[in-house]
Amino acid sequence: MRVTLLGTGDTTGTPTVGCDCDTCARARELGVERSRFSVHVENSRTGECLLVDLSPDFRHQFLTRDVPLPDEAVVTHIHFDHLDGLGNAYRVFDDLPVHAADEVDPVTDESVADTVARKYDYLDRITVVDHAPFESFEACGLDCTLVPVDHPPLVCYGLVIEDPETGAKLSLTGDTSYAVPDDSRAALSNPDLLLADAIVPASLCEHHPIGGRHEDSEGVPRTFGSKHMTREGALDLARELEARETRLVHTAHFYPADEAFAEPLAVDGEQYDL
Repeated sequence: MRVTLLGTGDTTGTPTVGCDCDTCARARELGVERSRFSVHVENSRTGECLLVDLSPDFRHQFLTRDVPLPDEAVVTHIHFDHLDGLGNAYRVFDDLPVHAADEVDPVTDESVADTVARKYDYLDRITVVDHAPFESFEACGLDCTLVPVDHPPLVCYGLVIEDPETGAKLSLTGDTSYAVPDDSRAALSNPDLLLADAIVPASLCEHHPIGGRHEDSEGVPRTFGSKHMTREGALDLARELEARETRLVHTAHFYPADEAFAEPLAVDGEQYDL
């Protein structure tokens, strides 16, 4: 499979609109971008394409990256930076199957699939297909599994994508704290490529109203606040999962400029053949 990182930023992206911080200025100097999150996965055997999350930057991403439009999509959770690009389906697709979890969220009284179907009920170009967590389903000739992660207060899912013919494996943590459940860690383990949420470095936890959580043995926070992993937390998880290669995504412009574009922090447009 060929994996293209269409969007590697957090909810505001980098550069952030109206921001002249050193990190946003440096991104402009380098000519790089971290738009809102989305990953394009092409099945190299069949030519079918799967889109993981539908960024509000959908139009820009597909105009600036040489990848085909998706044949199917997966939604990991209902935050706008992962879902609201679905409105672009109007006049673009004849029919787009959209896969999402069927687990009812006690906060919304709906599953992710329910919310997608309700919010976009005016679009006759999409078909929402629901799936139980941990139950594999086929999309674009690839085996996909949604796994629960920890992104309070809403339910959220990581995703495992495997090629049944070659054994290639892509794991995405989704938006999550370091407290990924053990069963989900097992499902995500041993990927050829891991895309891990790493919103800021641990040093910035002192600026969060509730600080950091899930400290390591040296007291370094692996969760920023309660919703996202720190860079250090993401790298610890990658080591535990024994990922062959790791790219850090969903990163914010709050990274110091001298750290913001260092390895293994991803930027838009990166491609990987698994």
